[in-house]
Parts: sequence; structure tokens; C-alpha cells
Amino acid sequence: MPTTAPDHRSSPAGLLSHTTEDVRAGRPRLALLPIGSFEQHGAHLPLTTDTLIACAVAAEIAARHEVLLLPPLTVSCSHEHADWPGTVSISARTLHAVVTDIAASLHRSGVRALVLVNGHGGNYVLRNVVQESAAGDGIRMALFPGPADWAAARERAGLETSAHDDMHAGETETSILLHTHPEVVRDGYATADHRADERPHLLTLGMAAYTASGVIGRPSLASAEKGRELLAGLAQAFDAYPEVCGVRGG
Repeated sequence: MPTTAPDHRSSPAGLLSHTTEDVRAGRPRLALLPIGSFEQHGAHLPLTTDTLIACAVAAEIAARHEVLLLPPLTVSCSHEHADWPGTVSISARTLHAVVTDIAASLHRSGVRALVLVNGHGGNYVLRNVVQESAAGDGIRMALFPGPADWAAARERAGLETSAHDDMHAGETETSILLHTHPEVVRDGYATADHRADERPHLLTLGMAAYTASGVIGRPSLASAEKGRELLAGLAQAFDAYPEVCGVRGG
């Protein structure tokens, strides 16, 4: 098992220096695909927040398991954030097609399982991608982190807000970036709290119906220590996934 600590200060792509011969020698059976987004995260976090977080989670996992760590998908389904400048989206159909094409390519090269490390909650179609893979004879797929994985990590880190209330650019995301990329966290997060616990028509109306700043949560509660513990908790939760994916020890 790898012992090198993950480098959270690498580029968003998180690309390693491995050559094709390195991969041939390692013969990884499990691949990780970080999936982020390019969307607003209030005034204090960058548009790349979800990608940075997905890459940080994947790096923690790669430090514990022999995996093929892929470069991230950096644009996904962020339509609910379209009212804010800078947000870029692709359709759910496109994301579905890209992920399934990647999975098929990996399967042809001998990889037996693919875990989608998702950093954006709006990528609902990824659940369907994984669901559909279970009925085929191709690569086995999983979506990580799941709700139980996040719950365990949040408890370990001592987060004060609930998962529902801490929706966007709040305690969780700000904490992880304070730990991994403090240089991208802008001043003002300590006064950026905004609560919108009831969001009954979010998919229809978008985020702008419930927040003017783009924040829904309490970033004032964030800390680098919480971010460190969140990532450690998620990495521990992942330990069960290789066996679930049929690549125990991979």
C-alpha cells in the first residue's frame, strides 16, 4: 500500500508523472475519476472548488490504495448556478456519454472497476451511470462519496451544520479548501453565512431563488483542521469500496 502523503497543492488536474510502462507494470484493476464542476461558490471560493475537492479526495484514496488516478472532469451539470457569471455547464446527456466512454476505454485496457469521485451534488446523472453499469458485463462502477460516507466524515470532523443546511460554499467546502488550498480562500468567508433550509423548488427555480450571494451554509464555522479530518474520514470510508467493486486488495 502506498505510504506517500497526498499532495493537495498540485494543480487541479492532479496529473501524475506516470508513463504507460509504469501503468503496465502496476496493472491497476481499480481507477478513480474525479468529477468536479466550474461554478460559482460565492465570493470567497473559486469556480474550481468542486474539482479541487474531488481531486483532494482522490489523492487521499490514492495514498492508501493501488489505483489508476485519472485527470478530473472539470465541467459538469451546474445549471442551477447559471445566474452567476463564470458558471459553465454541460448537459446530463453529455456527462453520461463522457463517463461511459471513459469506462469502456478503461475496461478494454484491463481495468476492472471505476469509482467516480464526485465533487458536485448536482451531477444526479452519475447515479444512473452507475445503476446502468450494474446490469452489464463491462466495468464495475461505484459513486463516491455516498451519503453514509459523508455522514461518517462529518461526524469525525465535528461539523456543526447538518448536511442539508450545509449545501453550498459552507462549512464543509470551505474547511476542505482551508486545509488543501488556503491560498484560494478569499477574505470574507467569516461573514458570508446564509441560511436557506427550505428549498422546495430548487431544480425549477435554481439557486438564485434562495440566495443572493450564492452561499447556502455557514462558512464562518470552517477550519483547516475540520478539512483535514473530513478528508481523512472519507479516505477511511473508501476502504470498503475495493471489495464492493470486486477488486479486493486493488
